[in-house]
Amino acid sequence: MKFVTDRLPARSAKPRSAGVTMVMDKGISVQEVENFLSANEPYVDIVKLGFGTSAVTPHLKEKIAVYKKYKMPVYFGGSLLEWFYAHKALDEYQRLMDEYGINHCEVSDGTLDIPHDEKCGIISMLAKSRTVLSEVGSKDAEKIIPPYKWIKLMNEELDAGAWKVIAEAREGGNVGIYRGTGEVREGLVEEILTQIPSEKILWEAPNKAQQVFFIKLLGTDVNLGNIPVNEVIPLETLRVGLRGDTMKWFLEKEKVV
Repeated sequence: MKFVTDRLPARSAKPRSAGVTMVMDKGISVQEVENFLSANEPYVDIVKLGFGTSAVTPHLKEKIAVYKKYKMPVYFGGSLLEWFYAHKALDEYQRLMDEYGINHCEVSDGTLDIPHDEKCGIISMLAKSRTVLSEVGSKDAEKIIPPYKWIKLMNEELDAGAWKVIAEAREGGNVGIYRGTGEVREGLVEEILTQIPSEKILWEAPNKAQQVFFIKLLGTDVNLGNIPVNEVIPLETLRVGLRGDTMKWFLEKEKVV
């Protein structure tokens, strides 16, 4: 397929800081991880063990070992950190990450009301020894955060040491930066981008229409997250114009050039 690949839009190489694809693992087996990475590893940059699944996943150490074999960064979902926060046990959470050799972590407050200065303190503490992704936005569909506050929270969390800020959408893509129908809150996204560099934001986009929106808005190397394990290669075709949803758009861009 060299004839095709030589003519595709340029993609940044791994390890990537832009064009990141974050996959959500919601409990696949050790063997499924092996199968998944054998086919998809070149297009996956980081894997989240979704919400609190790590605590109830059998053979977790063996599963993480497969990710490590492929040199794939993996981290516990932010909801697990929130559970430890509620139990005043963040020291135990760090011990757990050490036990499993986890070098990335997510700090979120999408379920619990964590005072923001306290959240930023947690980010700063963890960023001393780990790569931190911080999630902004609520999992409560009724809680609408105005654009200026999204910007303020993101800036403060980046200043606290977050590698990237995650724009909340949940695994269903129907809260946060999306309406309940899954439609993008375009005005919110555009306003965020006036103040926050796009390469610093990882947009949760589990659904194809959402992925298409962000690729057309920000290009091939937009950071996208909460991608299902079976949608990685389909997403990559969207990123480079090998699927009907973005092919014409990329071909038109080539004409302009």
